[in-house]
Amino acid sequence: MAMLLDEIYSIALEAGAAIMDRYHGQVQIEQKSDSSPVTDADLAANEIIVTKLKQLTPDIPILSEESAHTDWQERQHWDSFWLVDPLDGTKEFIRKNGEFTVNIALIKEGKPVLGVVYAPALEKAWLGNGEKAWLETKAGREPIKVRVATVPTIVGSRSHPSPELAQYLEHIGEHKMTEVGSSLKFCLVAEGRAQRYPRLGHTMMWDTAAGQCVAESAGAIVADLDGQPLNYHREELLNSSFIVSIKD
Repeated sequence: MAMLLDEIYSIALEAGAAIMDRYHGQVQIEQKSDSSPVTDADLAANEIIVTKLKQLTPDIPILSEESAHTDWQERQHWDSFWLVDPLDGTKEFIRKNGEFTVNIALIKEGKPVLGVVYAPALEKAWLGNGEKAWLETKAGREPIKVRVATVPTIVGSRSHPSPELAQYLEHIGEHKMTEVGSSLKFCLVAEGRAQRYPRLGHTMMWDTAAGQCVAESAGAIVADLDGQPLNYHREELLNSSFIVSIKD
């Protein structure tokens, strides 16, 4: 598993390089059927990731945001599959604020067991294997764990604030609030820089799987509002609302 994690980290690096090639130039933007933006960087990264994963594990199917989505009739028989968002935080990419990521996760029996979140503009990556998590920077790789704080930091979405979140925060008590884009929110909890990430709105499977793996590998809990683990063996690609938290 350690070798496989390093392999998908290498794939994420290659996809990130393709994204950065386009980051400083004229970004080509189109609208998808759901009115969300897609850029040439999304598509270039997707091509690299899908091609490399097929070479690495030809027997493991792939579900990616930017590829044709396999019907549940077939997916329901998948014991394992790759779940990919080649460029999470496209709006942040377009705004050029650096808060976008490459997300690659291996799902087994509905649970993310390997995950890489790579932020190419920040030159940082977060890796998880279900038991341990690491932060990778130019200085090297170091283990990370969640941390309790006297005054918790709540992390929220930079591009998707919601009335539900504002209502949720009213009942938290004393806290600090920070906003960041893409799956970086999971990573802040994993690093111990935040203690909770409530997502009370729209996300898709590929938005969360890699970040969930990193956060859980660092000791966090990722559960829906009924306290059930976020599971990926299901027909619906849209996630329910969830909260990333730590044990007090």
